[in-house]
Amino acid sequence: MNRLVVIGGGAAGFFCAVNAARLHPGLEVWLLEKTGKLLSKVKVSGGGRCNVTHALSSIPDMVKRYPRGTQFLKKAFTHFFVPDTIQWFAERGVTLKTEEDGRMFPVTDNSQTIIDCLLREADRYQVQVKMHADVARLAKSTDGWTVHLQDGQEITAQYVCIAAGGYAQAEKFSWLQALGHSIETPAPSLFTFNMPKNPITALMGVSVPLAQVKVAGTKLQESGPLLITHWGMSGPVILRLSAWGARLLQEQDYTFTLLVNWLPDYNENSLRETWPQWRLDMGGQMIYTKNPFGLPQRLWHFLLQQSGIHEETRWSELPGKEQNKLIRHLTGMEFPVKGKTTFKEEFVTCGGIRLSEIDPNTMQSRVTPGLFFAGEIMDVDGITGGFNFQHAWTSGFVAAGLKKS
Repeated sequence: MNRLVVIGGGAAGFFCAVNAARLHPGLEVWLLEKTGKLLSKVKVSGGGRCNVTHALSSIPDMVKRYPRGTQFLKKAFTHFFVPDTIQWFAERGVTLKTEEDGRMFPVTDNSQTIIDCLLREADRYQVQVKMHADVARLAKSTDGWTVHLQDGQEITAQYVCIAAGGYAQAEKFSWLQALGHSIETPAPSLFTFNMPKNPITALMGVSVPLAQVKVAGTKLQESGPLLITHWGMSGPVILRLSAWGARLLQEQDYTFTLLVNWLPDYNENSLRETWPQWRLDMGGQMIYTKNPFGLPQRLWHFLLQQSGIHEETRWSELPGKEQNKLIRHLTGMEFPVKGKTTFKEEFVTCGGIRLSEIDPNTMQSRVTPGLFFAGEIMDVDGITGGFNFQHAWTSGFVAAGLKKS
């Protein structure tokens, strides 16, 4: 009966299962996955390279990257943090490298390296992996748990760790509410913005290394790389904005105005002040061929067209009305957004089990002893960049300790 059942075969579930089996010799560990695929998010993360974590080494800095769960993670990270993740994988032959933006990947640039490492650990410590095992409900018994599967099978266990990922619909949490837990309403996080029929979509594939974006009428604002797509806008800056604005944008039914500053070093006033110098420096040159701001040429031409500027115009001949339009477009162009598109690689849901009902030092339920949580099932979510995986490794490892609160 000395058994742990882990529900969910993703990063958090696997990390809990393999570490629990290693840390507790004699404990039988079962891992249940309702689909036919293990570690599917690990596989596609980071364009198939797996963004394992982020190189931030300070817990106070790290927790600022999580729109929800900051205080909870401050405590959890003291038990297992970025250096521990790096060391854990290194001890198992997986070396991680840091990219310029702080994201960390295996040196192989292949997510299969991480998957193979976790599968080897599961094999080494004899974790019993059951696929197509969909849990219907959990029942508390006098000495533990009975896990009821949809196919009628029952599994008894002393401990259960739920690492089933995020649910998009609140009703999917009903089997956990039945145990006495409260749910923070789920909302999509990390999504891209749809701009139906907007002429900007003709520039699909154009990226800007640094843009500032804000949601009109709110305090939501982010800076970073922006990518124009055939449906609207994406890239790290949009994903970050969607994470911080997950609940507000859901309330607005994903219909709002996005303001884009293509030149974040300027605002409308400061650009207007320096504009005479640009005109002077480039006076006789054609404005279409001379772009002094380092913007992609296709975007520069688009901004000129949207400002009504003729192709033959020289910098010194730019009429005042069109000049004002261009300055506004460069520093605060408006884009109506209607709808969102799931960013499949990094898709995250905010919401989940209320954090006040979980002990961050053990991941054990404060409501029902013997029940643990790991990963996205909790109301914790990070921006893109390896932060959600670090939460998965941390919560999975801490839960694996099976410590009583």
